[in-house]
Amino acid sequence: MATPMPVPPQPAPPLAPPPGAPPRSPAGLGLAAAVLLGLVVGADLFACFADQMEASVAQDLLGRGVDEGLLRRAHHADTLYNAASITQGVTLVATIAVYLCWLWRVRTNAEVFEPHGHRMKRGWAIGGWFVPIGNLWLPRRVVVDVWTASALPGTRVRTTPVNAWWTLWIISLLVGRTASRQYDAAHGADELADAARLMLFSDALDAAAAILAVVVVVHLTRMQRARILAGPAVLPAFG
Repeated sequence: MATPMPVPPQPAPPLAPPPGAPPRSPAGLGLAAAVLLGLVVGADLFACFADQMEASVAQDLLGRGVDEGLLRRAHHADTLYNAASITQGVTLVATIAVYLCWLWRVRTNAEVFEPHGHRMKRGWAIGGWFVPIGNLWLPRRVVVDVWTASALPGTRVRTTPVNAWWTLWIISLLVGRTASRQYDAAHGADELADAARLMLFSDALDAAAAILAVVVVVHLTRMQRARILAGPAVLPAFG
């Protein structure tokens, strides 16, 4: 009887990485973030009205002498301007807190959908907003990666909403800083009027950017919900 050839030992199969936690629905946080962004839009529109009042009073100071009625209008315009600034600040702080919670949720989910499709680690979803100069592009990179990873397999990914939102927000940020410096340095009525008009433009841009941010939040939340509802068949296989 022939001696059977020894069977060479088979290499052990590679260990499958343990699956991460299942994705969690971002719907609640997405709704809260969208509502708060809507309040930001309202605060910006209120600021636009206050800016217009400030510019109008400054323009009137150039055209005629100061009288009691104009002084009352100037006081009212200043009060309105300060109230608008406070409203913008309060709504912005509240929105940032909820938005970052939502962004962390969708970034964590995106890592389940596509573990290797991210150029930056998860912590940058929060930290990227607080890096000087880097915060002009790092958050966008995180959102684009999350957007791409959250699309259903086989669908065409368009990041146009993200790019439009980010571009408009950066422009509004730069114009707003310029307007604030110009407003603080204004000495005459003509300089004050120019600063108020520039601030009006900045607040209008910020309102438009906030509207686009709502579009991004709502659409990305729907993308992730669709991915979750599609079930395990669309999640990456390990092993």
